[in-house]
Amino acid sequence: MRLTVHSDYALRLMMYLSLRKDDSLSTIDGVAAAYGISKAHLMKITHELGKKGMVETVRGRQGGMRLAREASAITVGEIVRACEPDFALVPCMEAEAGNACVVMPACVLKRALATAAAAFLDVLDGYTLKDLIGPTAALRQLLSIDAAGSPERFAKSKRRSSLTASTMNKTS
Repeated sequence: MRLTVHSDYALRLMMYLSLRKDDSLSTIDGVAAAYGISKAHLMKITHELGKKGMVETVRGRQGGMRLAREASAITVGEIVRACEPDFALVPCMEAEAGNACVVMPACVLKRALATAAAAFLDVLDGYTLKDLIGPTAALRQLLSIDAAGSPERFAKSKRRSSLTASTMNKTS
């Protein structure tokens, strides 16, 4: 079983938003820069998760996005279900009748795989976003989010410091 890139990015986005303090807003640019992923893909994911009630978006110049609910109230399973098209692990599990297998009337495989997929989702339902961000300080550092929860300001000052250091090295 393998999750799509779409689900991977959605989980990363939700973890990022969970790391923010209070109701502060994050931007697509900030998240994309932190993870090195596509802004266009993040926009699509944000829109979908917004429709599912997991992300709140604020339009305008000072706009952005934040979690619509507490991190402890959003499960990993909920996010994966919102992003994965289906969990048909083999063609015979799909709804179309054209995928019928010759052994379907006596097959136990379909039921076994359906049980496995359900167990997978049950395990994911046991984890919340809050659980995923347990090593908060380390994650904030890796994603350039300062202790106040501001990625853009921290990232800019970090870049400015490295630019100043590299400029000083060149002039020396």
